Parts: sequence; C-alpha cells; structure tokens
Amino acid sequence: MRWWIISLVTVGTVLNYLARSTLSVAAPTLMEELGMSTENYSFVVLSFQMTYTVMQTVAGTILDILGTRLGFFLFAVGWAIANMAHGLATSWQGLAFFRGLLGATEAAAIPAGAKSVSEWFPASERPLATSAFQMGTSVGAIIAPPLVVFCILTWGWQSAFLVTGGLSLFWAALWWFGYDTPQRHSRITAKERAFIEEGQAAEQSTGRPATRKEVIQSRGFWAIAIPRFFAEPAWQTFNFFIPLYLVAVWQLDLKSIAMWAWMPFLAADLGSLAAGLMPAWLMRRGASTLASRKITMTIGALCMIGPACIGLAGSPGLAIALFCVGGFAHQMLNGALITLCSDVFDSKMVGTASGMAGTAAWIGGMLFTLLIGQSADSYGYSPLFVALAALDLVGMAVLWGLLREKMGVKN
Repeated sequence: MRWWIISLVTVGTVLNYLARSTLSVAAPTLMEELGMSTENYSFVVLSFQMTYTVMQTVAGTILDILGTRLGFFLFAVGWAIANMAHGLATSWQGLAFFRGLLGATEAAAIPAGAKSVSEWFPASERPLATSAFQMGTSVGAIIAPPLVVFCILTWGWQSAFLVTGGLSLFWAALWWFGYDTPQRHSRITAKERAFIEEGQAAEQSTGRPATRKEVIQSRGFWAIAIPRFFAEPAWQTFNFFIPLYLVAVWQLDLKSIAMWAWMPFLAADLGSLAAGLMPAWLMRRGASTLASRKITMTIGALCMIGPACIGLAGSPGLAIALFCVGGFAHQMLNGALITLCSDVFDSKMVGTASGMAGTAAWIGGMLFTLLIGQSADSYGYSPLFVALAALDLVGMAVLWGLLREKMGVKN
C-alpha cells in the first residue's frame, strides 16, 4: 500500500510542476497578447518566487497543524484554482497577482511529499521513496510544452491554464479519498502497518527541535546555504525562460517550442539519478560521506561550463543540447547539496536547516530573475548564461572552503 501512496504523491508533484510550468511555455503568446516586455514578465515570475519563498518557511508548520491529508488537499485545491484564474488576467499586473497566489499554494508540495514519506515509510526505504516523488518535478516540466502548446493552438491560451489547473483539482479529489495515515488507512494490511511502525520506532529520538539561531550559527549551514543561493538561479532560469529564449534568439514558433523545450528536464532527471548513484560509487572506493557529496557537487558545477557556451551555439538544436547539459549538471550538484543537510545535521535539525537553505536558494533565484528582466532585452541572454556557470563555480569554492570533515552538528 505504501508504494501506491508514494505513486499518488508523485502524481501530485507532477501536476504541481505542470501547473507551474504552464506560464513559461505560454509566455511568448502572453507577452504578445498582453503587451508585456521581458521586464514585465520577470516581475510576474518574481511574484511567484516571492510568495513561494515566504511560504516555504511556514507550509510545513501548516501541514503539521492540519495533518497531511487535509493540509495537502487544501493547498492542492488552492493552486488548482489559482492556476485556472490566470486565464482571467488582462494585464501583466493581473497575471502577477494570480502568479503570487500560485506560489503561495504550490510551496506545500515538497514538504507534503516529505511528510507523507515520513508517515508511510521506514527509515531504510525513505531515500528511494523521496527520489520517486522528487522525480515528478522534472516530469511535470517535460509534459508541459506539448500539452500547453496543444491547448493554446486548439482552444487559446486561457485553456492551457484551465486544463492544467483542472487536472490538479481532479487529483485533489483523488488525494482526499485515497490518502490517510497508516494507522487510519482502511486498505493497509496489519503486516505492512507493523513493518512501517517497526522501522519508524527504531529512529525515534528524544532530542529537541533546533532553533533557527542554532542553525544560523552553524558553519555547516552556510557551507550548504551559500552554494544553494548561487546554484538556484540556473534552475529558475531553465524553468521560466527557455521558451522566451527560443523565441527571442531563434524565432521559434509554439510547435517548435513543444518539440525542444522539454528535453533539458529529461536530462535533469538523469542528473537527479546521478546525484544518488555517484556518492555511493565514490564511497565504495573509499571516499568519506562528505567527500562524496562535495565531489559530486564539483562535477556538476564543472559541467555548468556547458550552458555558459549557449551564446556560441550555431543552431537551436545545439543550444538545447547545452541546456540539457545544464539541466543534468544542476540537478546533480543540487541533489548533493540537499542531501548534505541530513549528513551534517542531527535528525531534529534537518527540517529547519533544509527549509532555511531552501529559502536562501530561492532568494538567489529571485535576484537573478530581476537581473534577467533588467538586462535580457538590452544585452541579450549570452552574458547571463556565463554568469550562471560562474555562480556555480563560486558555490563550489565556498563548499570546499567551509565544509570540513568531522564538523557536522549531529548528536
């Protein structure tokens, strides 16, 4: 039953990212229909990023208070309605308002997935379960280009938001009737319930949760948060600006965008897989846990030199190939950074440290979005892609400089 549950969570994550990615695919059409400049569009994206960043710090608390079933249901209904409401926008300001609502409600997806895993899986199975639902983030971005373009060409741009939001609304109903805790679920066997509870009992801790002050005072936190701050701009750029780049630089139409824009996210899934396999391979050959994460992050950061060369691409196909290298590289290095929280911090501190590092990452993404809005129309995209690679290389240097062996804060 637990694997059916994680499948349900994964579908929810797919639809969460499908709704999120609808705007970026529809952006060329919306900019023409609503008379938006690249700067206006960056403000729309920034609205989502701001509310998402704020809600990352509180969504987990809301889920703890309401419970996973009710909390995730309400957030899913919220993002479905907010996404469908995009079709009502008649200006970039209205679009930014609805985008802010979407960011506030979508921020609960990853915390809800993590909470579902903690409720349904013993500690030994959690890495695989977590990888399963996190893969949904890239799958949603892969599905978006062909589906959104089909809707726009068939029924108009408003229909793209109605369809993707409607799918999330349907999933919310499935979640409400399909999810409950193992203690209350009617379809779980006694044997499976006992297996889950036994695996969870073995990890019970009497330690107290960490305070934010304790996390901030930890050198290990900054060794993770600063590289994530520098790394996140790449992922935000890939998610929100690839279709606009293809139109602005290569004058591609919507059908061509549907053919090309999903590929970097397939490569990103492979990068996520590499982030899980590479450290294990290194540790079998004698590397320590922290060294294996740092080496994995370093390989990813060095691979970001690929997308730095996008400005030299002689065709859209070559540009997309370099975006694919970037998608793979980012998810590889980011997977290593995210996992480091559980390596460096005690179990009672992981949630707080991870959430705060995520906030730092999204602040970096917001600032770079502002830079794109201010400079893309005037100077083009090429300098921005070089900057993305440089930021990851700086993050790599910070990680090696701050994170040392035996410096964790585990009990």
